[in-house]
Amino acid sequence: MSALDLAAIETAAPNHDPFDYVIVPGLISRDALPAVHEDFPTIDKPGSYPLSQLSYGPRFDALLDELRAPSFAERVGAKLGIDLSDRPTMITVRGQCRPSDGKIHTDSAGKLVTVLVYLNPSWEAPGGQLRLLRNEHDLEDYVAEVPPQEGTMIAFTCSDNAWHGHHSFEGQRRTIQLNWVRSRSYKMREQVRHAISASVKKLTG
Repeated sequence: MSALDLAAIETAAPNHDPFDYVIVPGLISRDALPAVHEDFPTIDKPGSYPLSQLSYGPRFDALLDELRAPSFAERVGAKLGIDLSDRPTMITVRGQCRPSDGKIHTDSAGKLVTVLVYLNPSWEAPGGQLRLLRNEHDLEDYVAEVPPQEGTMIAFTCSDNAWHGHHSFEGQRRTIQLNWVRSRSYKMREQVRHAISASVKKLTG
C-alpha cells in the first residue's frame, strides 16, 4: 500500500509570491500514518540527521523510497515549474526542536528544491509553525504559515529570496527534509558534514 497520496499534490494550488511554493495537506494517507509513526527513528537530540546515522523500521523506509521515486519528483517539479528528473536527492530527519532553531534564513544555493514533510500528530503551540516570508528581517511579514501537523508537506524553490523561519519552540518536532540538489559533489559534501555533526552530538550528549 502506498503511503503517499500523489493526487493531493496534483490538486494543490501553487503559489509564486514572493517565491515559488506549494503547501499540500494530507500528503501521507491516514491509513499509513500509524505505521509510519511506529517506525519513525528515535531522535532525542536537536539537529538534522542523515539517514546513515539513524535506525528506523521498514514502513518508514518504504515512505522514504516513495519520496525518492521519479513519480514524486515529477509532481513536485510540475507544481514549481522546475525539471527535477535525474537530480540527486538528499534526505535528513529531525525529531527535536531547540529554542534557537527557526531563525530566518534561505537554504543553500547548492539546493534546487526543499521539501518538508511533517509527522506531528497535532500542533497547538504558537511556536514551531513555519512561516514563508517577504524579507530577511521580519518574522511577522509572512505570506503563509504552516503548522507541522502529520502528513502535511511544503515544497519551495531554493531561490535567494526564499526566506523562511518560525517562532521559537522547544520539544518534539518531527520533520523529514528532502532536497533535490544541483550536483552529486554537493550531496557528498553535505552528507559528510551532517554525518560529522551527528557524531559530535552523540559524543557530547
